[in-house]
Amino acid sequence: MKIGVVSDTHMPRRGAELPQALIKSFKACDLILHLGDWTSLEVYEQLSRLAPVDGIAGNNDGAEIIRRFGYQKVLEFGSRRIGLIHGHLPNVWKSAEQNARMAFAGKPLDAVLFGHSHKPFMERKDGLLLFNPGSPTDKRREARYSFGLLELGPDGIQAKHVFISSKK
Repeated sequence: MKIGVVSDTHMPRRGAELPQALIKSFKACDLILHLGDWTSLEVYEQLSRLAPVDGIAGNNDGAEIIRRFGYQKVLEFGSRRIGLIHGHLPNVWKSAEQNARMAFAGKPLDAVLFGHSHKPFMERKDGLLLFNPGSPTDKRREARYSFGLLELGPDGIQAKHVFISSKK
């Protein structure tokens, strides 16, 4: 199973449309996961034209997105369990990575996906993959825009970042 992973699109403020490189990659996906800060359900509409979409809300999302997706969830894909959280909770004074770890501490997961920082991050520790795709539309201090791809297979979860130089 191939999963596209995106976060922190902040649309339409940071762009009216998703980058073409992301659209091309996500057309080949079985599922797309958005990790919050959509800021508009138009992002959902754009993504859902490519593949089925799920996700969670972030700190910049309105009530409709929060009601629809919630702030945290665990998805199961056969024997694989993946936790989703934006990264601003449970403690606003902690980093997105720290919050991602805290939110699912002690839960039997294969991966935790998070956003919030706009910084691509990937770490495997004690059998757990921590993955932040960065942002395809708001790179902040990062050199390039980014999103992620996951491949779920018999050997586990393989993750990679896709870096792009333009958000067009």
